Amino acid sequence: MTQRGKPPFRADQVGSLLRSAPVKEARTKLLAGEITAAQLKAVEDAEITKLVARQESIGLQAVTDGEFRRSWWHYDFLKHLDGVELVSVTQGLQFKGTQTKAEGLHVHGKIDFSAGHPMIEHFKFLKSVAKAVPKMTIPSPTALHFRGGRKAIEMSAYATMEPFFVDLGMAYTKAVRAFGEAGCTYLQLDEVFVAYLCDDAQRQMLRDRGDDPDSLLHVYADLVNAACAGRTPGMTISMHLCRGNFRSTWMAQGGYERVADILFNRMNVDAYFMEYDSERAGGFEPLRYLPKGKQVVLGVMTSKTGALESKDQLKRRIEEAAKFTSLDQLCLSPQCGFASTEEGNLLAEEEQWAKLSRCVEVAKEVWG
Repeated sequence: MTQRGKPPFRADQVGSLLRSAPVKEARTKLLAGEITAAQLKAVEDAEITKLVARQESIGLQAVTDGEFRRSWWHYDFLKHLDGVELVSVTQGLQFKGTQTKAEGLHVHGKIDFSAGHPMIEHFKFLKSVAKAVPKMTIPSPTALHFRGGRKAIEMSAYATMEPFFVDLGMAYTKAVRAFGEAGCTYLQLDEVFVAYLCDDAQRQMLRDRGDDPDSLLHVYADLVNAACAGRTPGMTISMHLCRGNFRSTWMAQGGYERVADILFNRMNVDAYFMEYDSERAGGFEPLRYLPKGKQVVLGVMTSKTGALESKDQLKRRIEEAAKFTSLDQLCLSPQCGFASTEEGNLLAEEEQWAKLSRCVEVAKEVWG
């Protein structure tokens, strides 16, 4: 086995990192009217520059901006699509034992991706300060549908759902192409909702609101492929799957068996970051569907707690997965980001860095 010269790397990461104290303080001051948006950006620029250097220093071959400029992993991207706005809602998203801020998305007009989307500039800054491969993360297009469904889409904008899905797919084709034209060679679609389709309670929720979860899997595959159609030469597109990550809690459960064939063989992504840190994710058996030429990044290390996994523990899990697919098609990472929202998971920054360092150490010992 050998290390990899292109993404995903043997030791990799999902994307979000715990926000630093200066970023948290500056965002609080902005909300209080004590500093300007330009002053916040200056703090973010400085902190992201330090963050990238720290990632490179521990040996990561792909670096992110930690999503330091975002409040949410998904809403901050989606609210800047044409026809979409962030709105206050009556209740936040319910996780196991906690709830998010009461915000959601509302589709009020024709969906499109226009020049000037702020995350293109966010990527350009990351690229300018990175020596390693700069990795950009954006929500999968499915996020705009799953959260609110039909109720979050104005009838005046889309009287039926088919044009909505067509426009959403086309917007993502443009978005992916725009990142590629900005120099992005490593783009990730954060796709939690295909994993949610493995959860009986989530499937019943969809039926109750008028959606068929089995049909939705095919619709979502088409959306992902529309995004991938914007891939520029040399770009790797990965997909991250998880079952919810907010303040170290979760939302869904269930193994990948229900979706594995479509996931691996109908979706045109190059690699899959797969949550595997708890029994909620099921066993490795679905990896038998993985075709040659694609990679799976095993999320067998948890980002939800600071307890550091032993090398032997991680190696045993890799060995178990290799019973169902080639070891050469596997890589290693934490199961999710450390801060899917600005609040972050319940662990310390140094615990986060210890976990990422452990991934690098184990990858070198397993793959050479």
